[in-house]
Amino acid sequence: MALLRHRRFARREDLGLTRAQFAALERLDTPQKIQAFLNRIPANHEAGGETLLSAREVLRQRRAHCLEGAFVAACALWVHGRPPLVVHLDCDASDYPHCIAVFRRGRCWGAISKTNGAVLRYRDPVYRSLRELALSYFHEYCDRKGRHTLRSYSGAFDLRRVDTDLWVTPRKACWDVHERLVGLRHYPLVSARQVCALSRRDPFESRVAKLLQYPRLR
Repeated sequence: MALLRHRRFARREDLGLTRAQFAALERLDTPQKIQAFLNRIPANHEAGGETLLSAREVLRQRRAHCLEGAFVAACALWVHGRPPLVVHLDCDASDYPHCIAVFRRGRCWGAISKTNGAVLRYRDPVYRSLRELALSYFHEYCDRKGRHTLRSYSGAFDLRRVDTDLWVTPRKACWDVHERLVGLRHYPLVSARQVCALSRRDPFESRVAKLLQYPRLR
């Protein structure tokens, strides 16, 4: 693990992927291609119960939610010499946290994001700080009652600090990494006074937000 922490390019033997799985990531040589690849992976509706699939299991099972997608995106970034960075976005208790893989172009930040809806996805690298990047998700980040729920963001966490056996290759759920991300220092995006004055989605926005790429099968 000590060697991997400083390794710029991840090799197949570092990640423990099959040749086909590694080749799929090798083809994703831009953040835009990584995002398009994640978009083609069906949403993980967790029909059999809560999951936290590793990157290898996502590639094998072909389903993912946000953190599972972030694992795959981080792997792909690492394969191409970019650090495998993720940011945890936390929210009000009425909603669900989100996780994004982040990257830099020059001095600016962008993001790769797996979501079933349309509005919390890719961000071009035009944001001068992680705070600016996180705020770009604020307006669209709402609960089912239309309340804006995004509250804080973590610093960029380098997944090379975690053994690949905990997020790339395991067949069991990656809860240890999840707890590591939840436990990171988070920085507030809004004050308590601002929260009290927040608007809600209007009816048209609420209707649009219900559009899903992969509807749950009944």
